[in-house]
Amino acid sequence: MQQRVAILISGGGSNMVSLLDSMDASHPARPVLVLSNEPQAGGLAKAAARGVETAVLDHRPFGRDRAAFEAALHARLVQAAPDIICLAGFMRILTEGFVRKWQGRMLNIHPSLLPKYKGLHTHQRALDAGDAEAGCSVHLVTLELDGGPIVEQARVAILPNDTAETLAARVLIEEHRLYPRALRALAMGQLPAAIALQQQAADDPA
Repeated sequence: MQQRVAILISGGGSNMVSLLDSMDASHPARPVLVLSNEPQAGGLAKAAARGVETAVLDHRPFGRDRAAFEAALHARLVQAAPDIICLAGFMRILTEGFVRKWQGRMLNIHPSLLPKYKGLHTHQRALDAGDAEAGCSVHLVTLELDGGPIVEQARVAILPNDTAETLAARVLIEEHRLYPRALRALAMGQLPAAIALQQQAADDPA
């Protein structure tokens, strides 16, 4: 039985597209919803063109009431009944209450070689540090921002004349390859045992 996948976006959804296009008839998962907190997100039209149900939940009417926004988000996801949630450029930091409801079933992709450079401006930070390589990571979402167990990583050499923009463009190519592989592994229950142990520790902290 195929796993049901919901994808959360805020923008153009290039990683979303790579996930959707990977989920063919032979895939262990299928998309059931693409949801954006931005009504004008370009990824919504791309998802609809692929026959995937879309939804908008604008965070602005909730003001600073993050709990109310996340309650509405949780309710909409419950309607779609996903087995897996993929964050694909979803530009909202999720609170502990929401994460606990979906922990172990939620993936995120981050444009650095975690645990390096959590948060924003990852490519410039790698350049400023004089790193020889950068990359991207897919990880399970836990209560720590960008701190969950790493499912897969891809590495990209930093070239002498790289800028944050040129590096980001090459890393994005790897993101589009990496995220579908990680989703397939989770959907098939093929995550390494070490990740399962890390996840268990995150679920039941001492």
